[in-house]
Amino acid sequence: MPKLKRAFTYLFLSVAAFVSIFPFLWMIVSSTNPSVDVTKGKLLPGSHLMDNLKKLWDTTDMGSALISSAKIAIITTVLALLIASLAGYGFEIFRSRAKDFVFTILLLSMMIPFAALMVPLYKMFSGISQSAPGIGIDTVTSVILPTVTTAFLIFFFRQSTKMFPHDMLEAGRIDGLNELGIFFRIYMPTMRTTYSAAAIITFMSSWNSYMWPLIVLQSPKNKTVPLLISTLGSSYAPDYGVIMTAIVIATIPTALVFFLMQKHFVAGMVGSVKG
Repeated sequence: MPKLKRAFTYLFLSVAAFVSIFPFLWMIVSSTNPSVDVTKGKLLPGSHLMDNLKKLWDTTDMGSALISSAKIAIITTVLALLIASLAGYGFEIFRSRAKDFVFTILLLSMMIPFAALMVPLYKMFSGISQSAPGIGIDTVTSVILPTVTTAFLIFFFRQSTKMFPHDMLEAGRIDGLNELGIFFRIYMPTMRTTYSAAAIITFMSSWNSYMWPLIVLQSPKNKTVPLLISTLGSSYAPDYGVIMTAIVIATIPTALVFFLMQKHFVAGMVGSVKG
């Protein structure tokens, strides 16, 4: 009976794994086939990968879109980690009723959908465009600033900081470090698994962001990869082989970031603190 139960468990997990990974496999296979074979649902690899790549590069600004997406994702991730970790550290280490009230308000902001903020944000950046063109509409800055940190990320760092050994703070103060010195020289190295998990979450969210960039980025040279793929799919006669090739290319950076930091991601999500 235990063997039967184990066999059923492995069978169920195998089916679940196949269902989960099948769309990804079909995407890779489709990128090697012409559009007509993709529409037919062909499940075998073809020989049109280089043709699809050449057509993608010749007919679109894929290189510019990759640079734009990378610039936005990297800058957003770096700034978000710094700001959110500083806020989470401050909320947890320096406790007071006023800070707890502010933190509660911050958590309540998570209930507001981004769709409700888009019009006010657009009007704000439109106004800024007149006095500071480098920050207004159709700039990378206009994409980064509203998403540079989130209530969830601050909450994530505060919860992780609960496991931070406070004895290390006292030791740092005794050694003559100020609060910023303690933060940069003790807290950040100790919480590296938390930073890794937050970096993966932020990078993926920024790289795959679609709605806000669609609203504020108007020039073709500023278009991100998701916007480019959307444009390919909305053409009069979409080439599905080229679209799948573009999706594969768009998936590579996030997959690399996740797999390179996978162990740290798991440790960071369960709240592990490395000394």
